[in-house]
Amino acid sequence: MTTDNIYKDRPNIIPWPPIVLVCTIAIGFILSGLVPLGFPRTILGELLFGLGLMLIVLALLIDVSAMRLMRKHQTAILPNRGADKLLTKGIFAFSRNPIYVANIMLIIGLGLTFGTFWHLLLAPVAAFATRKLAIDREEKHLESRFGNAFRTYKKKVNRWV
Repeated sequence: MTTDNIYKDRPNIIPWPPIVLVCTIAIGFILSGLVPLGFPRTILGELLFGLGLMLIVLALLIDVSAMRLMRKHQTAILPNRGADKLLTKGIFAFSRNPIYVANIMLIIGLGLTFGTFWHLLLAPVAAFATRKLAIDREEKHLESRFGNAFRTYKKKVNRWV
């Protein structure tokens, strides 16, 4: 079985991105309880709180936008299912992985909103884990399914932003 055939039906068996997201958020709160690394409650802390709320709202808007587009074009939303269509318009014209970008924004937003520095430290770890566990395999899946169309899209649109 060639590498292309391995990824043709679906990129993964396990839906890693939501697992990474939930685990990162939970670990951030657990570590904050064990070893608090918060922000001072000064004007800077209040500004970070506001920025965090804005990031959370923006992340949710990106998620909803991407999922609505995927539903409209009747392609898989779950990261362990095969894609039926290659989406390159809407939010996908700005990022090949807008839901994963939103996941990282959500982690950072929660950290800023709740004043938990751990989430800020864990966000790059979550991004790396998402890339290794999901994105790399998804890109092989999309290339296997859509060939030149995906390669052209990949040249035009960045993986993250």
